[in-house]
Amino acid sequence: MKKLLEKRLAYLYKGERNAIIVFIVISYLYNFVFPSIQLYSLFSFWTSFLLLEFILLQGTIYWYKKWNRLRKENTPITPIQTVKQLRRLKKINIILIAISLLAFAIDFSKWYPSLPVLGLSIAGFICIFAVLEYINYFHIQLSYDNISDIKYLLKTKRLKQACISKDLNDCR
Repeated sequence: MKKLLEKRLAYLYKGERNAIIVFIVISYLYNFVFPSIQLYSLFSFWTSFLLLEFILLQGTIYWYKKWNRLRKENTPITPIQTVKQLRRLKKINIILIAISLLAFAIDFSKWYPSLPVLGLSIAGFICIFAVLEYINYFHIQLSYDNISDIKYLLKTKRLKQACISKDLNDCR
């Protein structure tokens, strides 16, 4: 059972880590291949992109710490210090989400009437994805990628509480 959990936690932290790297490469390539969309010129792109990367980094660290503790101390319980940091980061994430939304208003006023619609659309998609990742980590689990999760979903007909949310509630 421990090996299975260890494998799952390693999968989760490596997946989040790899996503951070892949998204950086994709954004660079996309901007390089399609400079006309002015992606890197948009404040909304940068705030949304950095928000997404920041949230993915939090997930990477969270899963890594759980994995590492399971390997070294034989317990998957999240360290108290990590939970305290996540509680602070949750508040910071809300502020960064608000800043990302404000960035769209700034871009609209800056670029109007010649709005780079495709670039703004991509920035909007990234912002939505970042908010969904935030919800997935800190509120309700939105990702169901294994048999156990799918069985739970079918049996209960409701979404699970996110793991970080459980840790935040357990360590008050």
